[in-house]
Amino acid sequence: MALQSRPDMPGGFRFDFDGVNKILLLRLEGRVTEETLRDIYITGGKYWTATMPRAAIVDCSSVTGTAISSDRIRELARREPMPDTVGRLRIIVAPTTLQYGLARMFQLVGEAERPMIVVHTMDEALAELGVQSPHFEPLQ
Repeated sequence: MALQSRPDMPGGFRFDFDGVNKILLLRLEGRVTEETLRDIYITGGKYWTATMPRAAIVDCSSVTGTAISSDRIRELARREPMPDTVGRLRIIVAPTTLQYGLARMFQLVGEAERPMIVVHTMDEALAELGVQSPHFEPLQ
């Protein structure tokens, strides 16, 4: 699904992959809803299996709104992760206070199965992975 830029429309997302550093990147934009999350889980699972990354980054820098309940966040965090993803690092880039709070909630509830770091910027995410020059390309 291509990124959408209208903040009044449900959010869009795109998956990119850095084959050199083996990082899967999910870029979110616009208003993120529970429907958006459902679509991300379906598509993301396919891309994870196809690329077998060492880590994943979820970039919320272009999110303009969030329509997801805290109960839904906790429910998703309690879900059994795909077997190929267990133990692989995830980093969430959450620049706003609301995004950061929701990401930390997801991190705390799901940390036993999903090692995760929450940061404010993409630069911080790349530093956590020791990557100086990423080579992200869109996945089709």
